[in-house]
Amino acid sequence: MRIGFVVNEVMTEESGYTTTRLGCEAVNRGHDVFVFGVGDIAYDPDEYVRARARSVPKKSYKSHETYLKDLQGVKAVRERITVDDLDVMMLRNVPSDDFIKRPWAASVATEFGRVAMRHGVIVVNDPNGLAKAGSKMYFQLFPEEVRPRTLITRDRDEIRAFAKEEGRVVLKPLQGSGGASVFLVRPDDMPNLNQMIDAVSRDGFVIVQEYLPAAEEGDMRLFVMNGRPLQVRGKYAAFRRVRSGGDMRSNIHAGGRLAEAQVNDAVLRIAEIVRPKLVQDGMFLVGLDIVGDKMMEINVFSPGGLGSAHKFTKINFNRYVINALERKVNYMNFYGRNFDNVDMCTL
Repeated sequence: MRIGFVVNEVMTEESGYTTTRLGCEAVNRGHDVFVFGVGDIAYDPDEYVRARARSVPKKSYKSHETYLKDLQGVKAVRERITVDDLDVMMLRNVPSDDFIKRPWAASVATEFGRVAMRHGVIVVNDPNGLAKAGSKMYFQLFPEEVRPRTLITRDRDEIRAFAKEEGRVVLKPLQGSGGASVFLVRPDDMPNLNQMIDAVSRDGFVIVQEYLPAAEEGDMRLFVMNGRPLQVRGKYAAFRRVRSGGDMRSNIHAGGRLAEAQVNDAVLRIAEIVRPKLVQDGMFLVGLDIVGDKMMEINVFSPGGLGSAHKFTKINFNRYVINALERKVNYMNFYGRNFDNVDMCTL
């Protein structure tokens, strides 16, 4: 299998990233693995998509740390590849990371991925589905039963009215990730609400959500693959993120800590309710962020944390993600690389 991983920039990848783990796993399984950034892609005059890609010199690695060291170092094999010749192109860039400093890069991967599909490259997640999910507004397309009551606006008066009605709300930007510019607003915070709104609205629209008391215990990241929770030998690819001190954000790089997850019926019910739309949009691998019986966020762009799930379950879920891609490549070969990409993403 020839697989290409699209990232924001190759040199900013880290050893703990899920993309690095997937790449290392694919190499160890004997596949040809190429990694390239969104700025490395080109559409040539012969109407083929090509990329300045990096690969590693060895056929096997004992750790993803040494794999990444070779990928980013002087030993890396650098070549200009024809993306259309890949079996799989996995879009693992995060558009929100480029939204401010490199706005031109935010939609590049989906646009070039859409072109690569013409020649039978399996592109996951589906570029057309990802185009719909370019902001957190995508979250509102899922049933209200599984998400908090929400207002999205730039109007201060509307935000103040909603906050007063709910008592406690969470403010966060429509664009962005990683817990940046996220505020918990209590009744006592109303005098400072305008400053919070200014901080969040600086980059666009403001999401105002009802506060879920269960968030005091943190949240859960559950991986869904091919439309269903990723489960191996009775254990789910999931973990919990618990707040640190008084910080309401449970994101790990925002100060949270990891804990083992208990996937119960309420969590599985959420996964089942969102499954039809994930399948409809060709979402191969996603991360659901769940608080209690509600979904707080859905991550379709480069969901991370498979290593964290491995930590608590002792199961290398990366292996099963690569297995799933191998099966898709076999399916595509059976049908002469002539199969709808959306369907192939979740088969």
